Amino acid sequence: MANAPLIAIDLIAEDAQGAVLLGLRNNPPAKGYWFVPGGRIRKNESLDAAFARIARDELGLRVQRNRHRLAGVYEHFYDTNFNGTAEASTHYVVLAYRLRITPEALRLPHQQHSLYQWMHPDRITRHPDVHAYTKAYF
Repeated sequence: MANAPLIAIDLIAEDAQGAVLLGLRNNPPAKGYWFVPGGRIRKNESLDAAFARIARDELGLRVQRNRHRLAGVYEHFYDTNFNGTAEASTHYVVLAYRLRITPEALRLPHQQHSLYQWMHPDRITRHPDVHAYTKAYF
């Protein structure tokens, strides 16, 4: 498994004005950066089940994948991994989805992100603390 990439889903959650929800990461990789919510797909988990679980865990929403648009497939490379150990790098293949949401419906947890904020894409691409992989979605 040390040579296999991980597969993840990132959620580009947009409000009616086009602002995007970002969270300040608590954990590696990308700790200390603003990043869109997301998570790894588990072994033997279907894409639909993974999408529903990640949206529930990261946003507090019950949604279905077929109601949202695939924004693209991306690759993320890190020198460390989600355990924070430098001995093993990480390669993610990421399926990024755009979701139009109502902010009032969100129930945001704080396990992965210490703070949340809404940013418009023009600010995201210029903000020094937004991770480059999140900027790539815009």
